[in-house]
Amino acid sequence: MIAAGRGPGHARTLIVTNDFPPRPGGIQAFVHALAVRRPPGSVVVYASRWRGWEEFDARQPYRVVRHAGSLMLPVPEVARRAAGLVRSEGCDTVVFGAAAPLGLLAPVLRAAGARRVVMLTHGHEAAWAGVPVARGLLARIGARADVVTYLGEYTRERLVRVMPPARLVRLAPGVDTRVFHPGAGGAGVRASLGIGGRPVVVCVSRLVPRKGQDTLVRCWPRVLLEVPDAVLLLVGGGPARPALERAIGERGLGASVIVTGSVPWSSLPSYYDAGDVFAMPCRTRLRGMDVEGLGIVYLEASATGLPVVAGTSGGAPDAVLPGETGLVVDGRDAGEVAAALVGLLRDPERARRMGRRGREWIEREWRWDLVAERFGDLLDGSGSPTARA
Repeated sequence: MIAAGRGPGHARTLIVTNDFPPRPGGIQAFVHALAVRRPPGSVVVYASRWRGWEEFDARQPYRVVRHAGSLMLPVPEVARRAAGLVRSEGCDTVVFGAAAPLGLLAPVLRAAGARRVVMLTHGHEAAWAGVPVARGLLARIGARADVVTYLGEYTRERLVRVMPPARLVRLAPGVDTRVFHPGAGGAGVRASLGIGGRPVVVCVSRLVPRKGQDTLVRCWPRVLLEVPDAVLLLVGGGPARPALERAIGERGLGASVIVTGSVPWSSLPSYYDAGDVFAMPCRTRLRGMDVEGLGIVYLEASATGLPVVAGTSGGAPDAVLPGETGLVVDGRDAGEVAAALVGLLRDPERARRMGRRGREWIEREWRWDLVAERFGDLLDGSGSPTARA
């Protein structure tokens, strides 16, 4: 870890989170991006450990304190350490990187001196709102916050069932348009993979059932009937990889489907840029407990100038302007997914129009500087309600 001095004139914020790099994932990237855009010396992060944490923490412009294990729960040991940081670091604001379950610690941290509590929510809190026992815990968590953020309309509709509506404020991830942009290195990726100028559908995501890579593999023979030279590029690692590779082999798709495994974050823009169409046909699973909160990958793809094909799970449609920046499909229906992909691959001009529209939309509404400004307003109270129970 590194020590950081207090920023002159800035309030101090403690971020308490299980979701933080180097652990991969969209929530982790979101919380880190919020932290790194705060004034120097104004943030302290208390996070769980993940392999590679020492090297990662040494590069950050703020202090990172790590829990002894990979999971923090709202137990006395975690409460004592977080409260100690509030006192020793002079933090007057606490941000929970995910409201559930660590938001239950809010009363302890208020007693330690925190005057303001902001809780971020994602897909799993929206899922909790539909489960009786979890719903009660979520209501307790929301009652202890000054502000609870939501990603989009899907998550707001579910959270409002158990939380005071006046405390709910929208805060969705942003996209760094200087990093994700057309021409971000896709030609080099195509050359390294030997796919040249072939039509490419790319999916960048963890390889887990909810994301729908299995549906892409199932529908791919139908795509090849219409676009015989097309390539499906699956970028990412995860527990579903062995099953996906078996399915690819069983269908004889080895010449047209590439699974890259995990790639460095710094390389991701070039992999998006290697595609002609982006697709992640996500689906809700486990009776609503496994749901997509938003889908930052759709926004990153749009920033790179690609049309997107998104599934209907949770808040994923909030990341698409249907018919303008992409298409929303039933991620369980391989035929519907195939039709959407074929339609875009066989009409490159339509695909390019959607990509241009997506880039314009991201530049107007989803830039990180806009998100960072909203976050700052939430921390100082100028952009949100201040009442609490």
